[in-house]
Amino acid sequence: MSLIRNIRKNFGLYMMAVPGLLFFATFSMFPTYCHTLAFKDYRPMDGIFGSAWAGLQNFRFFFSNSDWLNVTRNTLTLNFMFISLTISIALLIAIFLDEVGNAFAKRFMQSLIFLPYFVSWLVVSILAFALLNQSTGVINVVLRAFGQEGLPFYNTADVWPAILTFIYVWRFCGWYSIIFLSAITAISPDFYEAARIDGANRVQQVWHITLPLLRGTAIMLVLLAVGRIFYGDFGMIYGIVGDNGLLYETTDIIDTFAFRALRRSGDFGMAAAVTLYQSVMGFITILIFNRLIKAVDKDYVLF
Repeated sequence: MSLIRNIRKNFGLYMMAVPGLLFFATFSMFPTYCHTLAFKDYRPMDGIFGSAWAGLQNFRFFFSNSDWLNVTRNTLTLNFMFISLTISIALLIAIFLDEVGNAFAKRFMQSLIFLPYFVSWLVVSILAFALLNQSTGVINVVLRAFGQEGLPFYNTADVWPAILTFIYVWRFCGWYSIIFLSAITAISPDFYEAARIDGANRVQQVWHITLPLLRGTAIMLVLLAVGRIFYGDFGMIYGIVGDNGLLYETTDIIDTFAFRALRRSGDFGMAAAVTLYQSVMGFITILIFNRLIKAVDKDYVLF
């Protein structure tokens, strides 16, 4: 009865929450039930309820060869590079932006850095191809103009972790820098005033005030990112690399592997098994990382 009275009293607020609840119900709660597909021999004509149970057969398909080790390693390696460099560079950008005194210049640079976040991966893939392709790519054209040989980027797998990391940082560091900049503006000016009275310069103020007070924000961002460390950015990897088998050694991730397997075989059960594997491993990872943070400082844990 108290819940009903609360809904009547705050009916407008509850109605504002309905779109968000519907979103999570459609894309989070219902897909959780669909994890049962991982244990079924799914046939579209029979549906989820009518399909026969297959036990662990779908998992055997994924773990039957060494491909699962390669795609898992690539997923973790790329995500580790993405998370560590993006958050670190975004933190530096936020600190530098906070030091800009001119309001117009500060807003202009902030908008310029944030702009790549709105560029779709399709456009990014076109830009990457225009820069990197061996025949007419801008980089190779410039190299040939100086008498150097062109670099076969799309035939060399070893260079792509660095290329993908650069692209990811370029696109997302602006977004994270906005979060850090918001946290910096929330710091009381009294701290800096006291530091200036004690004779601290700007570098010392950043080192002893700004960075320690941003630790909680950084840890929270890392925790949220680690929760999806087993999920690669499918739109990015597939949009830029595509089905180039020469690059699978360093760029093939769990998501692209499952997509290709689903596209070739139409086996929904196998794709669901891979997704369940990602979810379970991501859950274990966030538990471990949260425990590590709890051992260091209990004030910044998620739970």
